Amino acid sequence: QLQLEESGGGLVQPGGSVRLSCAASGIALDAYAVGWFRQAPGKEREGVSCMGSTGASTHYADSVKGRFTISRDNEKVYLEMHSLKPEDTAVYSCAVGSIWVVQATCNHQEYAYWGQGTQVTVSS
Repeated sequence: QLQLEESGGGLVQPGGSVRLSCAASGIALDAYAVGWFRQAPGKEREGVSCMGSTGASTHYADSVKGRFTISRDNEKVYLEMHSLKPEDTAVYSCAVGSIWVVQATCNHQEYAYWGQGTQVTVSS
């Protein structure tokens, strides 16, 4: 059973930066579709940044374009977040999908494995 573990969350001031990491056990992440999703209290889960299995395709939610960057190596998936806003406050979870999903998608139904999530709070 694939296990994912996020790290790097915490309290950050508006305008600040955070890098989240997601470690996977048992697979080489650079062959799979991967994604970062977030959920704020009272809101639906939102696909934030996603990458297709080859790494050539990425997708970003409009709300984070130009501020967030997804990347990966064979062991971890990363989410670099800059110019953070209070509305970025949420639990951030990483997810792993299929090796066949070449075109990046943040459709959560394409992801079979999920981490527990890490809290990011943007507040002064």
